[in-house]
Amino acid sequence: MGLGTMFRKLGQEFEDLVSGDEEKHSHTHVGHGCHEDETHAEYSGNRYSSFAPQSSGHAKWYVDGASYFWAVSMAIEAAQESIWILDWWLSPEIYLRRPPAKNEQYRLDNMLKAAAERGVQVNVIVYKEVPQALTLNSLHTKHALEALHSNIKVFRHPDHYPSGNDIASGLQTGFSNLSLTTFDLAKASKDALKTLYGTADDVVLYWAHHEKLCLIDGRVAFMGGLDMCFGRWDTSSHPIADAHPGNLDDIIFPGQDYNNARIYDFEDVEKWENNKLDRTKNSRMGWSDISISLSGPIVDSLAIHFADRWNYIFNGKYVSRDIGKYGLLEAPSSHTATQPDVVQEDVASFEGVQRHFSRRMHRFLGDEDEQERRTPSLDPNDGAHIQLTRSCCPWSSGHKTEHSIANAYIDAITNAQHFVYIENQFFITATSDEQRPVSNKIGRAIVDRILRAHESGEDFQVIVLMPAVPAFAGDLKSEGALGTRAIMEFQYNSINRGGYSIIEALQNSGVEDPHRYINFYNLRSYDRINNSQIMGEVERESGVEYESARRDYDDRYERGYDDGYEDNGGDYRRGRGESQYSRYQEAANRHSDQTWDTISACYMASGPDLNNLPWSGSPESELDAFVSEELYIHTKVLIADDRLVICGSANLNDRSQLGNHDSEIAVVIEDPTPVESTMGGQPYTASRFAASLRRQLFRKHLGLLPDQRWDAADRNWTPVTRDPNIYDWDSPADYLVRDPLDRSFQELWRGTAQKNTDIFSTVFHPVPNDKVRSWADYDDFFSKHFVLPGEKKEIADEAYRNGKVDYGHVVKEEFPGGVAEVKELLSQIRGNLVEMPLQFLIDVPDLAEDGLSLNHLTDDLYT
Repeated sequence: MGLGTMFRKLGQEFEDLVSGDEEKHSHTHVGHGCHEDETHAEYSGNRYSSFAPQSSGHAKWYVDGASYFWAVSMAIEAAQESIWILDWWLSPEIYLRRPPAKNEQYRLDNMLKAAAERGVQVNVIVYKEVPQALTLNSLHTKHALEALHSNIKVFRHPDHYPSGNDIASGLQTGFSNLSLTTFDLAKASKDALKTLYGTADDVVLYWAHHEKLCLIDGRVAFMGGLDMCFGRWDTSSHPIADAHPGNLDDIIFPGQDYNNARIYDFEDVEKWENNKLDRTKNSRMGWSDISISLSGPIVDSLAIHFADRWNYIFNGKYVSRDIGKYGLLEAPSSHTATQPDVVQEDVASFEGVQRHFSRRMHRFLGDEDEQERRTPSLDPNDGAHIQLTRSCCPWSSGHKTEHSIANAYIDAITNAQHFVYIENQFFITATSDEQRPVSNKIGRAIVDRILRAHESGEDFQVIVLMPAVPAFAGDLKSEGALGTRAIMEFQYNSINRGGYSIIEALQNSGVEDPHRYINFYNLRSYDRINNSQIMGEVERESGVEYESARRDYDDRYERGYDDGYEDNGGDYRRGRGESQYSRYQEAANRHSDQTWDTISACYMASGPDLNNLPWSGSPESELDAFVSEELYIHTKVLIADDRLVICGSANLNDRSQLGNHDSEIAVVIEDPTPVESTMGGQPYTASRFAASLRRQLFRKHLGLLPDQRWDAADRNWTPVTRDPNIYDWDSPADYLVRDPLDRSFQELWRGTAQKNTDIFSTVFHPVPNDKVRSWADYDDFFSKHFVLPGEKKEIADEAYRNGKVDYGHVVKEEFPGGVAEVKELLSQIRGNLVEMPLQFLIDVPDLAEDGLSLNHLTDDLYT
């Protein structure tokens, strides 16, 4: 086919795909499956129309990356046969255990190399990004890993066509007026997007492989929201400061892992030196996420899925490329069915599972009255009911469209009896066809379930946690933030604007106060950067600036022992003279640094009083050291009634839910192990897995968990094959969160969110904010106070002279009482929970401007 014919065909396919003239099938329906399953599903006989039947196994949760990556490192270290990894992005240089200075062997590439050298076959599939739009650099991932050992094999998918030198001029012309960033896709021409993304299976390929999965020896699986890449590792305390002037070896986030996507996106990720974030001035952005490990029969379903993906890519791409290097994978021939004691037809719905769960509980307790006296432990011969669901289609897997994740979401919401908790990176959904281009109807299911509760007088709650702002860099008012504002507009139109949102649909149906039933929240952190007097003293004595020494440190720990470093009993020196790292460390060893390197423990349970923490330096310098940033929610979890959990890689938006966009996986977990609880003040039988996960999350958000150190592994940091989750049932803190419908809990939850919101707003002027209803408000509340990252030096210097401060810092002029006044306020913050500002820019008629909102070429990208 000639290029002219190909482009004409491509143009027609593209127009068909994005045209608003033809109704787009929503791919989500109330009920288990789609009414058009004969068109785009192959497994309509299974619940949710999933390719995988209901199965069983053991599940273990990990809240945030420190515990999860530690558990993954244990499994990789013990691997004997195979390691299979699916990731959207994989960074070979990520440290699975911290601090890096004490855990060189636990850097991912070192671990995979050691496994390969002992005969383990390592197979990795990563998303092959569009380099003009994303900075993942999957080519670096492939080359870096495959260079380690012949047993390591990496596939990148999909290829983006057309490509090659013969159309280089077309790319150059198409992007001549664009910066190579995600945001400027908002202004891309049709021809530019066609050339950039290409096609496969008659689909324009601007979708991604978004799955996260690690399978070890076919025995244990790790999955959820966490890619093994830069920026994801974090503790549950979420420190956002990481300057260590007293000892560089205490650094927790090396090189590009110290990231704040609201300031700078990742850039040249194979090079440590291109991290432009100055940790003596800027905070990182915390990363809140959930993943799980699984064992038992459910692992067979995940192995089948991985091998199916691998073999599809091999047959389409590598069967005639690098012949002999790659081959097909063998997987279990069939899924292991659910446990024999489960009656299949009885658990075909959420209500059926509840009946089965209740029978299991009564058998275990022998008598309902004994519920008050016993909380069972996990029987090693027992297991949860677990089913794998996915989003896939011809381009991503070679199969007809499957959207079983969306079906599971809608079923869980529709059949929930008491509450639904959603924690997700995005919230883009529709209540009606009027909200096109948004097509998934999870929002409709939420509205219908709340209306049922309202009409019958039930106490029913929906709690949604999501990020305040998508994790893209740039001032929200700038032209470069068009894409960010587009996503925010779709989200606000899903929640409370545009005429068809969830809140408006409820009000139009007679619910005067929808917030009686549904509420939305964000997370935010604060910290204090240790750029105290000690840093200046060591810099003067050593003749080395801290950031120069830190970059030298990064060179050593990001690149290993290359570039002339020699290991001399821990004294790392350049082949040509002494390193800046060594010179700084030598001087630092002669000083005693009493200033804490992070104070995130202050807002956690039993944490220190912020007012009493030491600081080396002036009160003014301490005031300048306080910073704040949104805590980025990357979680993809739904919990219903403390009995059902959906956990995986799927966001709540069209990209993840429709099936024919991004590829995703998620598991539905229903653990029959009963736990004594209450619901709305009445005795209630909850599920061990769901209840413990939900309570752990609520306690973290409310600051009811102790500070989590990065090197204090416990039994919750191990694979499910080693230990079950440990949870302190019936502790005072557990009691505070056990009943999500109880009035005292709701007062605690809402009161904490409101107080935290007010204090953050007063001290740091963060946006989004309910005080900002227009762009004029934005300028008055935010822009006039801050110097934004990336400002030209002459502009920034003038702004500093006029009293502006760096983004994320305290507006000093507003605190006549100085740092003592600020610390008194911040010491009252508990956890990270804040209210979502639903009035932010509500008086602006079009957040994304006319040019973007009417651009059908980009609508699908942002939904």
